[in-house]
Amino acid sequence: MNTVQIAKEFRWEMGHRLPFHEGHCQNIHGHSYRLRVAVEGTPDPNGMVMDFYDLSAVVEPIVDMLDHAFICDSSDEIMQRFFRDYPAFKVVYVPFTTTVENLCRWIADHLAERLRQTPTIHRLTVRLYETATAYAECTYHFAQTPSGAA
Repeated sequence: MNTVQIAKEFRWEMGHRLPFHEGHCQNIHGHSYRLRVAVEGTPDPNGMVMDFYDLSAVVEPIVDMLDHAFICDSSDEIMQRFFRDYPAFKVVYVPFTTTVENLCRWIADHLAERLRQTPTIHRLTVRLYETATAYAECTYHFAQTPSGAA
């Protein structure tokens, strides 16, 4: 049987900075992020790879966590000091520099953990747009279990 891909997009606003960067991105700035999550697999007997509602239920907690937050590299001492002094701000700490590549891989890792046991899905592709024209993309291939196997 042929495989089918479905995809859904999500959007949020988030701030960050790249301390190592020698240009503008060293400054505190933000983006209107757009996330495209695509799953591919063999449709179930009803013709669905995955219900869009179920896909949203997996993705939206991540979006809610990041929306209108500052995502902070846990080694960025300047920003950590600021957020200690101003604890009312929404901040998410991560153990990596907050490039679009690293953010995409981090989001994809979280989604893959939740989706890898879905029997109809064998591939996940996550595309994270940092601007309208610039993005990073990660793809995971899941091992398929033969029908009837436990």
